[in-house]
Amino acid sequence: MWKRVTVLWTVLRGDARQLWFALRHPAAPGWLKLGTALIALYLVSPIDLIPDFIPGLGVLDDLIVVPFAIRWLLRRLPPELKGTAGRR
Repeated sequence: MWKRVTVLWTVLRGDARQLWFALRHPAAPGWLKLGTALIALYLVSPIDLIPDFIPGLGVLDDLIVVPFAIRWLLRRLPPELKGTAGRR
């Protein structure tokens, strides 16, 4: 569990922060909000691609799937959101 929190903290410093600013933008598309909700649901869901009881491999899917999903969403942002996603 703590490994998951540590990895999420490192993601929060970068891509997740950009995603947060893009979500708060008034022109944020609905698919962005839905995709973010699905990522959050995957994080809290007990169902994983690789079960957590397998030592070492259980956390691996969270370490790979969540950052790639966030990056995938960020790459598909409209141009007007890409310029403001990282600013305060």
